[in-house]
This record gives sequence, C-alpha cells and structure tokens, in this order.
Amino acid sequence: MTDTATLDAAFPLLATHGQPRFAQIRADDIVPAITAAIADHQAAMAACVARAGDPAMLAFKEEADRRISEAWGVVGHLLAVTNTPELRAAQAQAQPLIAAHFAAVGQDRALYEAIRAIDPTALDPLAARARELALRDFELSGVALDGDDARDFAENQVEQGRLATEYANAVMDATEAWSLHVTDASRLAGIPEADLAGMAAAARAKGHDEGWLITLHAPVVVAVLTYAQDRALRHEVQQAYATRASDQGPNAGEFDNGPRMAALLALRAKAAQLLGQGDAASLSLATKMAESPDAVEAFLTDLAARTRPLAQAEMADLAEFARSELGIETLEPWDMGFATERARLARHALDQSEVRRYLPLDRVLPALFGHVERLFGVVFKEVPGSGLWHDDVRQFDLFRAGADAPFARLYADFFAREGKRGGAWMNVCRSPSRAADGAQMPVAYLITNFAQAAPGKPALLQHADVVTLFHEMGHCLHHLLGEGDIPSIGGISGVEWDAVELPSQFLENFAYDPAVLKAASAHEETGEPLPDALIERLNAARGFMGALAVLRQIEFALFDILLHRAAADAPDVQGLLDAVRAEVAVMRYPAWNRFAHAFSHIFAGGYAAGYYSYLWAELLSSDAYEQFAAAPERQAELGAAFRREVLSQGGGRPAMDNYVAFRGGAPDPGALLRVRGLAA
Repeated sequence: MTDTATLDAAFPLLATHGQPRFAQIRADDIVPAITAAIADHQAAMAACVARAGDPAMLAFKEEADRRISEAWGVVGHLLAVTNTPELRAAQAQAQPLIAAHFAAVGQDRALYEAIRAIDPTALDPLAARARELALRDFELSGVALDGDDARDFAENQVEQGRLATEYANAVMDATEAWSLHVTDASRLAGIPEADLAGMAAAARAKGHDEGWLITLHAPVVVAVLTYAQDRALRHEVQQAYATRASDQGPNAGEFDNGPRMAALLALRAKAAQLLGQGDAASLSLATKMAESPDAVEAFLTDLAARTRPLAQAEMADLAEFARSELGIETLEPWDMGFATERARLARHALDQSEVRRYLPLDRVLPALFGHVERLFGVVFKEVPGSGLWHDDVRQFDLFRAGADAPFARLYADFFAREGKRGGAWMNVCRSPSRAADGAQMPVAYLITNFAQAAPGKPALLQHADVVTLFHEMGHCLHHLLGEGDIPSIGGISGVEWDAVELPSQFLENFAYDPAVLKAASAHEETGEPLPDALIERLNAARGFMGALAVLRQIEFALFDILLHRAAADAPDVQGLLDAVRAEVAVMRYPAWNRFAHAFSHIFAGGYAAGYYSYLWAELLSSDAYEQFAAAPERQAELGAAFRREVLSQGGGRPAMDNYVAFRGGAPDPGALLRVRGLAA
C-alpha cells in the first residue's frame, strides 16, 4: 500500500485515521481520489497474493479493505446529507470505477486461494471467523465463475450500483419537486403551532412574503396527515407523497422509478442464477440467519394469520369512530393518521401534540445518554466539532467510566433540510482497527429528519421521534461498543442482516419507560416534566392500533420476499403489491398509490429480500426487553451481559450464538406480540 500520509496529503477524502476531512472534500477531487484509492488497493491485494498462507496477511488485507471502503463510504454519506448536482455527478462518475474494482477483487481466484491457504488453527477465534466470512463473500462474489459468466457477473454488480443510486436520487428529486403554498389559514386548522411555525419559515425561505409552505419532507407530511382537519388537503398531500418517483401523481413520469425497479430485479435474478442460488431471495439469505425463503414466508404468513384478525377489529372500530365522531363515511388512507389521532385522544385522553410540548431535543438527548450509561457503563460528552458537513451536526465522544480518553465517536445530524435524504438511519464512518500505522477508534453517523425548531423556540420532538432516536442509537451502540479490532467483523460489520435490528428495537422500548420519560421531558413553557398521568396514558395507548402497524410491516416484508423470489420472471411490481395487499392488508389503497417507487429500503438500501429483518429481529429484541422489564433492579447487571454477549461481539460469532449467550436459551416467540400489547 502507498504510505498513508502521502495519500492523505494528496486527497482529503483518503484520510483514514481520525475525523474525515469533510469540509476539505470537493466534488472535483472525488474521481481522482477514488482512482488513487483503487490503485493503492490493487497493489495491496497483489501483496496479499504474494503472502499466500501467511496468517499475518489477513490483518494487512483488512486494513487495505478498510481504507478504501471508508473513503467510498464518506462519498455515499455526503451524497445522502448534502446532495448537490456537483456531488451527484462526481459520485456517478466514480461509482462504476469502484464497483468494477470491487467486482474484480471478489473474482480474484489467486487472492481467494491465498486466504484459503491460511491455516485457521494458526489464527485466534476472531481472525478465524474473519477468514471464514471472507471466503464466503468471495464465493458470493463469483470467484468460481469463468469467462463470460465472470464478466457478466462483474458488469451486473456495476449496473446494480448505478441503478440503486439513480433510484435514491429520483426519490429525493421527487420529494423536493412538489410543494404547496397555502395562504388561507383555515386550510391548516388543527395543525399544531410548532409545525405551522416551521411551514411559515419554509415559506419565507422560498421567497414568499406570507403563508405557509407544505413540502413532502416527512415531518410536514406527518403533521398534515395527523392533524389537518381539511380532508381535501390531507388527500392532496397523501397523493403527492404516495406517488413520488412514479407514473402517477402531480409529477407523473418526471422521476419515474418503474424502469429502474424492473432493471434491478432482473439484474438481481441474473446474479443469483449465475451463482447457482435459484433466485434473488435465496442469494440474499445466504448471509442471513433465516434458512430459506420458505422459512421467511412461513414466518410472515404465520404472523399475519395471528395479527390480521386483531387488525380487522381495530379497523372496524376506527371506521365506526370516523363515521360517528368525524363524519367520515368511508375511511381512506389519507384519513388514517387523522382518525387514529382523534380516536387516541378520545379513548386514552392522549394528545400527542401536547406530549410533544414536553419533549425538547436538548432534554431528550441527555436522558438517552444517561440511560445508556446506566445500562452499558458508557459516558457521552459533547465536544466542539469543526470541519463537519453542516452547521447542524453535533459531535459526541464516548468514554468508559472514569477514563480520560474517548474510545469512540458519534456524529449526529438531526434535522430535515433540502439536499438531505428523508428517513432516519445509522451508518459506519470508521471501523475499529489496530493497524500498524495507528489505531482507529470506531465512529458512527446518527441521522434523523426531525422538524427544525421554530425561531426562538426549542426543537420539540414527537414521541414517535423519541422512539426513532432511541432506535438509531441502538444501531450506533452496536457499532461503537464492539470490542474487536478486525474491521470486517467489528461493530455491525459481519453481523447477519436479519440480526442488525436487535439492538435498535431493543433500545426503543425504553422510550416508554416512566423514569426515562421523566428525565427526557421539560414543558416548553413551564419546564415541568411529563406528569405521571400523561405517562400512564402514553403507555396505555402504546398498543393502540398496534395490530395495524404490525400488519403494515408484514405487508412490506411479504411483498419484498415474494418480489425477489419472482424476479427472474419479470414480475409486475404493482400487480404483486396489489395481490399482497389483497391477502394481508385491511386497508384498501387507491389505484394511484405507488408505494414501491419510493421503497428505498429494498431498491436503494441493504434490505432487498431482507425487509422481514425488522420483524425477525423483533422476536429477539422483545424477548430481551422482557428480561429487563421483569427485573428493574437487575438492569445494570443485565445491561452488562447484553453489552458483553451481544453488542461487543459484533460479527465475531453468529448472531444467534450471541443472543443465546445473553439469554441462556432460545427466545420466546410470543414476546413480540406481548411487548406490542397485542398478545390478548
């Protein structure tokens, strides 16, 4: 490999230790930097082949892989949070270069044999695990292919990467292409003042002297669909949101992802065929806990059979409430959030907009950190950040109790804005490493899209936002608390995809804990914490319309797995979605609904034939949480065990082995519905 300092000096993007030099990275530098990184990595792989069978070679390769992967990861991160035409063009030019390189490395038979020649008994258990997973990944990258098949597979991987990026860009473009300027205040009746203030600020930012701007950013869409009394407005916003990047809606055909979905599915099916995997779903599951697509389908259909009667009862109850109390004769998708919120208020005296007034971000965040410290012995300290990608970004260092030096770092980017992808996610910035040229502590990104604070006001969170924040923090802790120093199995790396949601879904349960809520709350006017009665109502309503929520996840997951099982037959994406909904869902969707066209999880994320992972891992997370809920006095002890056996292990051993080591046995399948409040 080239000397690290030499590459760092030439290209800020290629700095591989400490904080990435975000502010110094220019779009024009990306292609030459990635080109240099590829050349450096090629030389490193040749050096690995020359050291065939040498146990020390594995660590050398790990460090080379880390350097190039993290450089490319910074490009992807910046594209997600600061999307500009210049950055998009540079990424599009560099993407086929690095995809072709990774495909070539994955098919390098000499490199595969060099690693296979390492005697696993000469390695410690973690290194042996890394070797085992590396050989598996070579096999899934087509290392056994020859001639035209090898070339076709490599080209396939490059094209998949290009299409996935185009899909994500189209969703972002469609999201930002639509807005509605409202000057009649009566149309916004019912929407909380905090949301109206944000809409007014957005209108001013777009040059309007008056009124409010409704956009398709998630906080705005949620506010309208949950609170707006104007049914026609809810309909208009729902239609714009549910037709993004499609052949329907106000921007029909302009950003249509339909052809990209078809092409991606065909490519995934072809890749599976070349590897002898049968279908794209089977290829996806080769790196997951679930044994087969049949096992996933059985899991989902069984869960649907137990959940759907409950959801039907909830739907009938909500429809009757809408008729009798709201004057809505036929409940439509754009009525669901509004009617649910009104029914929650009527049945549980729970006004979510009132709860929100108690939840300023700057109170919620230290409460979350304090809870993590109690469970896992980790201390968060905010430190001044400079040279980051946006002024909103905050930087936190993690310390072991009593230690002076941090062992990990977190970057948090909380608020929605133009040029930032919607949703919430965690991603790896740096993996733990003990390379010869310097140790690297783990670093993670925590990204959300909360509503910006109104001028002169604190940033207030919905309780659902608090749940999201806890969820993403669980992912971050899984990465940051890893004890290993082998990048490919450190933190979340090497963890089966259907286990990665375990820590996140586990931690989000504590967003309902009364002690945590007390610590997290301070009324925006009085500073008082959430009253006990309001916390009790919040928890009593936790399972309210919960079966509908679970059924919605089943719908998405079943659609995903069936779509990838059928991918070789050029499935009609919308037709399959409609068929799944007819079988599973209890809400009927309008013909213009185009959910799949913005289903980025499976078309531009890591969840292709893997969306079931949320429910699969929730079996584990619910079972784990029940242990903590049943013995509050033992939470520190249980937290230490969860950190030791699950969080710190990363991909160092199979995820189920981690869980059984913590639990002392297999999880109880009934825990999911119990924790959801649906067991009865």
